[in-house]
This record gives sequence, structure tokens and C-alpha cells, in this order.
Amino acid sequence: MRKTKYTVEQIIVHLREVEVLCSQGKTIGEAARQIGVTEQTYYRWRKQYGGMNSSDAKRLKELEKENARLKKLVADLSLDNAILKDVAEGKF
Repeated sequence: MRKTKYTVEQIIVHLREVEVLCSQGKTIGEAARQIGVTEQTYYRWRKQYGGMNSSDAKRLKELEKENARLKKLVADLSLDNAILKDVAEGKF
């Protein structure tokens, strides 16, 4: 089965669609199937993105990208630091 990648903005739109469908009397499972996802996926999305709007989602995406960049930077600097310590101690 092919895994579809949704953007955060698309997920938020889908969550709102499910809310509208549920207010019209459909069950969560029916509404989730109508937007093309499983009920489990809907609940996972709702837990992760439930209270967000589009600007919050964009900010989250930017923060996650910055966090990944900083983690890589810390890993590189830690490696450089370890190499310099080894050289200073004469373990080269």
C-alpha cells in the first residue's frame, strides 16, 4: 500500500472537513474514510495538529527544520571537539 504524504496545511484542512462531516451526523470512521484516511490516522493527526491553524503549522514546520539544523551542528561540533581533544592528548 502506497503511503501518501500530506502537508501540515492539508492535514489541518482534512481535520476541519471531518469536524464538518461529524456535525452533519456522520461517524468519525465514515468521515475519515470520506477524506481518504483511516480512523487511526485521523486520531493521530488530531492529537498532533488538533488545535492549530495554518500559521501555527507553518511556525511548527520552521521550528522543526531549525531544530534539525541545530542538532546536526551540535553533532559536528562534538565530533570536532573530540578530535581536538585526541590531538591535544597525543592520541592521533
